[in-house]
Amino acid sequence: MARIHFHPEHHLVDRIGWLRAAVLGANDGILSTASLIVGVAAAAATKNAVLVAGVAGLVAGAMSMATGEYVSVSSQSDTEQADLARERNELRDNVEFEKEELAQIYVKRGLEPALARKVAQQLMAKDALTAHAREELGISEITTARPVQAALTSALTFSVGAALPLLMVVISPIGAIVPIVSAASLGFLALLGAVGARAGGANVLRATARVTFWGALAMALTAGIGKVFGTVV
Repeated sequence: MARIHFHPEHHLVDRIGWLRAAVLGANDGILSTASLIVGVAAAAATKNAVLVAGVAGLVAGAMSMATGEYVSVSSQSDTEQADLARERNELRDNVEFEKEELAQIYVKRGLEPALARKVAQQLMAKDALTAHAREELGISEITTARPVQAALTSALTFSVGAALPLLMVVISPIGAIVPIVSAASLGFLALLGAVGARAGGANVLRATARVTFWGALAMALTAGIGKVFGTVV
């Protein structure tokens, strides 16, 4: 008799929770801090003023990212918990109706009615709430909201991303801050886009081009604003 060998599989979707927050945080850290630095430097500010603005942007941005992620993902988590509580009550009050409801989900996916009812019965015998959460609500271990993880990941990656253009300010002469920070930050953004696409199994060239284009546009706009206000002042 042939022996079936099972091996663990690692799917890219398993990374969706932390990958989204990490890419968003690092991208925002590079782009917002570089844009701030370029805008302040274009206004003919001193190197110390540019550094102070950059550091302030790093701290404020990291806290903003952490707070925003925590609040938004917590709202998602609250909604999930409310749906699970309602589903738990429905399973307690009318288990037969819920069993038929689960069976109909499988029928719509292609199973014969008799087999669908058998599958529903066996799954609910093991863990009825998990079965309904996954099939009816779309809530699973992979997609469930994790507010603390999202907040910490975003704050950390934002800080790392923001530190890169700040490092360029430190090593750049005052007259070359704008071109050096702009060029280096676009390179960082392109690299981030490629790494994020690679980790998520997406098209690397498309992701790199997308993030580089919007990064260049943002820095060009802030440089223009800094130049105008710097001249006026």
